[in-house]
Amino acid sequence: MDANRWWFALAQCTDGSFYYQPNRDNAGYGDDARMTASAVTAFMLQIPKRGLVITGKGATPGAVPPADPGRASRPLKVFILAGQSNMQGHAAISTFDAMAGDPKTAPLLKQMRGPDGAPRVCERTWISSVGCLGDAYSDRTEAKGILTAGFGAPEDKIGPEFTFGITMEQAVEGPVLIIKTAWGGRSLHTDFRPPSAGPFVWRAEERAERVARGEDVQKLEAEKIAATGEYYRAMIAHVKMVLADLPRVVPGFDAVQGFELAGFVWFQGFNDYVDGGVYPKQQEAGGYDQYADLLGHFIRDVRRDLSAPRMPFVIGVMGIDGMRGDTDAPMRNFRSAQRKPATLDDFKGNVIAVETAPFWDDDLERLMERRERSKDPEADFTPEERERLEGASNGGYHYLGAAKIIAPIGRAFAEALVGASKSKDR
Repeated sequence: MDANRWWFALAQCTDGSFYYQPNRDNAGYGDDARMTASAVTAFMLQIPKRGLVITGKGATPGAVPPADPGRASRPLKVFILAGQSNMQGHAAISTFDAMAGDPKTAPLLKQMRGPDGAPRVCERTWISSVGCLGDAYSDRTEAKGILTAGFGAPEDKIGPEFTFGITMEQAVEGPVLIIKTAWGGRSLHTDFRPPSAGPFVWRAEERAERVARGEDVQKLEAEKIAATGEYYRAMIAHVKMVLADLPRVVPGFDAVQGFELAGFVWFQGFNDYVDGGVYPKQQEAGGYDQYADLLGHFIRDVRRDLSAPRMPFVIGVMGIDGMRGDTDAPMRNFRSAQRKPATLDDFKGNVIAVETAPFWDDDLERLMERRERSKDPEADFTPEERERLEGASNGGYHYLGAAKIIAPIGRAFAEALVGASKSKDR
C-alpha cells in the first residue's frame, strides 16, 4: 500500500548522476521540511541497498538493485586451516621488508600491504582463529575479525592465513571466512588423532623400555588415553561453534545465501617427524607409514564430522631443510608419508599435496647458522648480510620465522584449493 511507502526525489545532474533532495518526501514541502531531513528519511537511507526499489523513468518496475558486491549476493565460502605451530605462524611482521629485494616475493609483498605501507586489511575476508594466543599450546582463546596481519602466534606475526585470505579474496566472488585451529607442539598420532583410527597403543618395545626405566607406565597410559584425540575434538567443536552463529564473526552474513565448506588445509608434522618412539624406523623407506594411515583416517573423519564428504583437502608437505629434504632421510621418508593420501583412489582429485620445500631459503638458513656460531655479529657480517638477517625471526623448525617463506606458502595453499574447485566445476 502506498501509505506504507516513503517517496523521495532525485535530481539528475548534467553528468547523468543523481543526488537526493532532502525532505522532498512525505514530510511536506514547506521551507522547514526542505532544509531539515526527517528522521524517517534518515532511517530509510540506512536500509541495505537490496531493500530499496528504484521506480520512475528508465527504471524496471519492482527491480531490486544487487547487494554490495561480494557480500550477500553469494554464499559465504568457508575454509578451515588446521595444524600445529607452522599453521599458527611464527613469521614476524617485521620480516615483511625482506621480501622487497627478491623478485620472486616482491610482487606478493605489494599485495600484502595497503597504500599506506601498513599490512593490508581485507575487504570481505574474515577469520576466527583459536590456539595462537596465551601459551599457544593449549589456549582456546578466540581471535576474530576482518583478516589482516597479526593472526599468528601471537599478534605480531602471521601464518599462512594472511596470504591465503588475500589470494582467496582475489580468486573467488563473495565473502570468505577462514576458521583456523592450530596448537603448537601437537602430534597426529595422539593430539589430533582421528576417532576412526582407534586408541593410541604403545609399541611393546617402548612400553618395556619405560618399565625398565622405572616409569609409572599405568599412569602414563592413563594420561595418553586422556590426551588422545583431544585437539581433534577441539578443532571440530570450534568449527561447529563458528558455523552455528556466523553473524558473530561475519557481519552481514546472509542466511538466505548460506555458506559452503569450500576447503580444508592441514599443515602439521614436526612432532610426528621427530618422535622415534612412535616411528622407530624413520631412516627406512616406509618408516612413517603409520602417519600416512592416520592422515587418511583424519581426512575421512573430518569430512564425516562436518557433513562435507567431498570437501577439497590440502596437505602441506613439510618443507623444512628445503629441497635437500627430498633426498636425505628421515625427512625424505616423512614427506613421502604426507604425500601418500593424495594418491589413494578415494582421494584422487579432491586431496592435494602441496610442496612447501620450494619456498625455503637456503641462503637465509646459512646466515642464521653462522649467526648462531658468531661471537661478534658486527664484525662477522657485512651490512648486506645483517640486513638479510632481518628477514628471519625464529628457528628453522618454524621456517626461520620468515615472511619470505610463509607468505608464498599461504598463497600456494589457496591456489591449490582454487584449482580443485575449478576441476570440480568442470
